Amino acid sequence: MNAREFEHDWTAGNQRLLTAEFARLKARLDGHGSDDPAALDNARAAMPAPAAIDHLAERFDLSPFERDLLLLCAGLEMDSELAARCAAAQGQPSRTHVTFGLALAVLEDAHWSALTPARPLRRWRLIEVDENAGLSAARLKMDERVLHYLAGVNYLDVRLQPLLQPRPPARTMAESQLKAAEAVLEAFEGRESWPIVQLAGDDASGRQDVAARVASTMGLQLCVLRAGDIPAAVHELDSLAVLWQREAVLLEAALLIDCGREETAQGTAVRLAERLGGLVFLSAPEPLAVHRANLRFLVNKPDAREQKRLWEAALGTAAARLNGALEGVAGQFRLGAETISNTGAALRATLAASSHPDAELWRACRTLGRTRLDDLAQRLDSAATWDDLILPEPQKATLRQMAAHVRHRLKVYEDWGFSGKGARGLGISALFAGESGTGKTMAAEVLANELHLDLYRIDLSSVVSKYIGETEKNLRRVFDAAEDSGAILLFDEADALFGKRSEVKDSHDRYANIEVSYLLQRMEAYRGLAILTTNQKAALDTAFQRRLRFVVQFPFPDAGEREAIWRGIFPAATPTEGLDPAKLARLHVAGGNIRNIALNAAFFAAEAAEPVRMPHLLRAAYDEAAKRERPLTDVETRGWV
Repeated sequence: MNAREFEHDWTAGNQRLLTAEFARLKARLDGHGSDDPAALDNARAAMPAPAAIDHLAERFDLSPFERDLLLLCAGLEMDSELAARCAAAQGQPSRTHVTFGLALAVLEDAHWSALTPARPLRRWRLIEVDENAGLSAARLKMDERVLHYLAGVNYLDVRLQPLLQPRPPARTMAESQLKAAEAVLEAFEGRESWPIVQLAGDDASGRQDVAARVASTMGLQLCVLRAGDIPAAVHELDSLAVLWQREAVLLEAALLIDCGREETAQGTAVRLAERLGGLVFLSAPEPLAVHRANLRFLVNKPDAREQKRLWEAALGTAAARLNGALEGVAGQFRLGAETISNTGAALRATLAASSHPDAELWRACRTLGRTRLDDLAQRLDSAATWDDLILPEPQKATLRQMAAHVRHRLKVYEDWGFSGKGARGLGISALFAGESGTGKTMAAEVLANELHLDLYRIDLSSVVSKYIGETEKNLRRVFDAAEDSGAILLFDEADALFGKRSEVKDSHDRYANIEVSYLLQRMEAYRGLAILTTNQKAALDTAFQRRLRFVVQFPFPDAGEREAIWRGIFPAATPTEGLDPAKLARLHVAGGNIRNIALNAAFFAAEAAEPVRMPHLLRAAYDEAAKRERPLTDVETRGWV
């Protein structure tokens, strides 16, 4: 018998059983013992699985009287004859509803406690009581959700539908996350009650996948509730708890409460979880303080090797056309199994038809990572190339070495085993030190362009906060988002943020030092490339400098380097006439100032409808000098005009 046939047979059998039960109740209302006892026994025997009323009575521990009272309320809605019998039994033709007094009079094994708030009928809101009359004469009405369940129609309560999202088991999971699900199941063995299961780690989607796999293995479906949607008011929280616990029984479901880092939402989530029975998961980046018995498991994003296997499975035959590019993608980007599966399925046809499938895949991964970082930092366009960068050869060699470290991370960390020695020191961090305008930002752009990665400049004004603890939160958001995207982080003027830790004189000094310590920790663990620029290398904390893998000193350009900069400063489309790079190189300014002078001179020439000439550059040079409050000497500008 297939699932559809089973469902059809069960639904038909459930209806026959309800009809027999209503017939029994009508006989009781007429003053007879039973209309046809054999009909009820036959209907129950023909059921392929327990009827809805039997399942509900067992799971909510209803007494025989409470079970019959629930059926009486259901029959009033489903059977018009039973409603008429109720009115006749009460001697009032207009009273076609059930009262507790009627139930006490006609049903067997009646007990007054059935309608106390502590008993299941009212505790789980199976029956609603009209509070405008006394308890005996009050109108009893079955909750609509329960009524449909008894009729064989099972669906999520409409009051919970806006809050809960069903989460089916994932089609594909990383091996480490499958092992986490197995560990959860093993921890349940021998336990008589459900503990709260905490799933912590940096993979929010993976945490849901683990919970869904555990629930599915246990024959349950998983529903996800965002912590931010939980009401904070106590009575609303209790109402939500009751509705969910009833729903967990009716739907045979487990709940995952998805928490972010916001402390208020986390606290509300814990309060709700501690009120609930059944299987409840708390999902958060870090473990939460829970008073009730709980189990904790770590669910992080798949490592590079797992990501590569997931990509191969997601791309199918298209993976063979990538010529080893999957290693670079897996080593650079930290994506969850769900993201890889969805992206691979969407790209399969595109990659199969593309002449450069590796570039298509890389571009797609870069786009995936931008969503979070674009809200936290400024993305810089990286069009500069090695030819645009005028630096001494030793500095260029160090920059190329940095690019090689990023490019071959997977091979060295994973294949050659360095990641097995611990996560500390695996971050690729560099310090670019030198005067303003010496090419530090351009060097970062060259690296980003060379590695085909996004470059983000961190706005220190949006990171550093005067409020204690806020700076760490802001930095955590930046680093977490960067880990996912594989982006290069550029901390401009980093001495303002990574300065020397001060002697502790008050609480503010102590927390400032905590910020620096947190930064050191994240820099060591960050597997992307973080570039710090400073005009004052001596201002940096020495402990911080020891943790940097690369330090590049950007010298002030000499005359030959300045001449090279002048020769390449104007785009090919810019009209020029009579420019002398050798004379211009006598101007004692850095590359950034040269660019400003060239740009301003171009505007002077455009206004005059002329090509860019030396007089335009002289005028622009004087303007730049005034801005820098450093007058030009005759030696620097002699012979320009």
